[in-house]
Amino acid sequence: MKRIIPVVAVVMLVTLLSTTVMASERPHRVIAELAPVAAAAVPAPVPVSVVSIIPAQAEPGGRVSLFGSGFGETASVFLGTAEIPVLISDGKQAEFNVPLQLEAGLYVLYLKRADGTVGRPYNFTVLPLKPVLSALTPDHISACSQGKEREVAAQGLNFASHALLLFDGAVIRTLAVYPDIISFTVPQVAGGLHQVSVKNSPDNGSVAMALTIETKPEVAQVTVGNQFVNYYELIVTGKNFSQNSSLFVDGQLIGGRGGQDMVDREKLIYIDCSKLIYQRHPYSPTAKDFSLQVINAGGESSQAVAVTAP
Repeated sequence: MKRIIPVVAVVMLVTLLSTTVMASERPHRVIAELAPVAAAAVPAPVPVSVVSIIPAQAEPGGRVSLFGSGFGETASVFLGTAEIPVLISDGKQAEFNVPLQLEAGLYVLYLKRADGTVGRPYNFTVLPLKPVLSALTPDHISACSQGKEREVAAQGLNFASHALLLFDGAVIRTLAVYPDIISFTVPQVAGGLHQVSVKNSPDNGSVAMALTIETKPEVAQVTVGNQFVNYYELIVTGKNFSQNSSLFVDGQLIGGRGGQDMVDREKLIYIDCSKLIYQRHPYSPTAKDFSLQVINAGGESSQAVAVTAP
């Protein structure tokens, strides 16, 4: 038994030495560390640059142009929260129309490119729609017209529902108000030229147009009326006759302030602005030709009318 122990020890020593030699001869496995791959460089987006806005304020429906760079091929303009498509030219010009539904006021305007890039914001003023007065129908009336004959239609654009109509600078009552027409009755005023305008607000009005109230007398017809023993009536119809109108007959002025009415003879009776009665006392029952003309106190006269009567 004393001899077996040394032999075992020798065997274990040899085995340990062999294992050590084999391990030292075995090649080492090298794990190479992978070098990090550099990320591809991403170019920064071209900024949106607006250098001018023309005009800087506009009415709804107005055309606006933006000039600058970096607009891209497609973009939108924002006025406040309203997104508006724009027409792009060479990435340097953008055009759009102010939406008709926008209320007047101050808005933030900026351009947003299709890739989401947003330009610098600017202030933009949406102006109130300016009323446009384009025509008066009719644009002249007779001074003695009455009722519906005095109704006039003011035609145009952008009349607000609360629009006011001004006659010679004073607000008058309207019959109806629509976006393109306002009807009213011409007040009883002196003849001549008068100004009509429309205002949506105190500082937002149209250009005034002229309306003529005609005072010049006009004879439409002369007819024979009632006949009496020594005189008969000539009925003169027309328009714009006044209580002070005179009748110029055969060189003689009859009636009116300047007329020389003969006592109990040749008289002119004013019925209304469209009718006069001339009481004529003929020298003979034989018909003759003469001319007749109405003259108002202001000197305006009608056309001369040829009459054949006694």
